[in-house]
Amino acid sequence: QVQLVESGGGLVQAGGSMRLSCAASVRTVSNYHMGWFRQAPGKEREFVAQISRSGMTYYADSVKGRFTISRDNAKNTVYLQMDSLKPEDTAVYYCAANGKYYSGNYYRSDTYDYWGQGTQVTVSS
Repeated sequence: QVQLVESGGGLVQAGGSMRLSCAASVRTVSNYHMGWFRQAPGKEREFVAQISRSGMTYYADSVKGRFTISRDNAKNTVYLQMDSLKPEDTAVYYCAANGKYYSGNYYRSDTYDYWGQGTQVTVSS
C-alpha cells in the first residue's frame, strides 16, 4: 500500500503563489506516475498535472504556464508550484500515484491507484 500525504494548502490572494507537497511512502517515487487533481465545490474532480516515471510532465490547459509539477527523488516528494493564482483555482487538491509501467490516460482519475486525503486551496479575489 502506498500512502500519500499532501501539505501546503491554505488561503492566498489572487495573483499570489503557493506550493503544495505530496510525501509518498514509497521506496522510489520515480517508479510511479504522480499526478495532481482538484475538485471545486459543485464540480467534478479534474486533472491538474502529472509527472511520469520518466520525468515527462503534463498539464491541464487551465493551469499551463502557471503551475509546475516537480519531483524530489531523494525525498520521495512531489510538488505543485502554483503561481498567478486565480479564484477559480479554489479547490481541494489531491495527490495521486500510478504504479503501473504504462500510465494509461494521465488525465483520467481512474488510472491512479493511490490517493491522498487532499488539501484545501482557497484563492480570494
